[in-house]
Amino acid sequence: MATLKVTVWNEYRHERQNEKVASIYPQGIHHAIASHLIKNEALQVKTAVLDDPEHGLSDETLRDTDVLIWWGHMAHDEVQDEIVEKVRSRVLDGMGLIVLHSGHGSKIFQSLLGTKTGALKWRDDGEKERLWVIEHGHPIADGIGEYIEIPQEEMYGERFEIPAPDELVFVSWFEGGEIFRSGCCYRRGKGKLFYFRPGHETFPTYYHPDVLRVISNAVSWAAPTQGAAVSYGRVDPIEKIASAGGVR
Repeated sequence: MATLKVTVWNEYRHERQNEKVASIYPQGIHHAIASHLIKNEALQVKTAVLDDPEHGLSDETLRDTDVLIWWGHMAHDEVQDEIVEKVRSRVLDGMGLIVLHSGHGSKIFQSLLGTKTGALKWRDDGEKERLWVIEHGHPIADGIGEYIEIPQEEMYGERFEIPAPDELVFVSWFEGGEIFRSGCCYRRGKGKLFYFRPGHETFPTYYHPDVLRVISNAVSWAAPTQGAAVSYGRVDPIEKIASAGGVR
């Protein structure tokens, strides 16, 4: 089995500015996710953060990344447009992208999906969330029961300003009554994109075994696949055209 190269990207701002977040994720959300993924010997995992040179997403790093995991919230506007375009180009060329929680507001998510804001309803009251699996045969839901229950999370509610997913794997129900499309799959160019809703920074969601399993499954799903080269522009016919040279 070929090794998949995964880069976990995080703003890494809340953890350095908020004592509560720092107490939950002392080494950052990216470290919590990477520490789980690295247990899989088939994965080669590294991390990058917003304040790294080039946001940690140099040309070399992007070329060497099969799947990019993205968590952002308070500093979407600080991500350089040039870097966003490089990430977008890599996705269109086959790199997988997993966007987590508040990454719905990121430039890369909005660029690939064509949404202006990714707007939604929200409430940060720490209520119970149930993520119901609605596509049990989907590889991203492999090993998950009928639902995932998270004791405390931020509520996201419909309407969610996104295009209809190619595949919808999870729908959330919240204790306050709202529902939300929480596991959305898209294909863009040669690449695959998965949006996964859970993961507010003030709750220990990225230690939940089922949440981590979904992310692991999504890495495998989003991995680049090999296929025949696609031709664009004028091409010669494959078969002889009987009417060739006739009146048009």
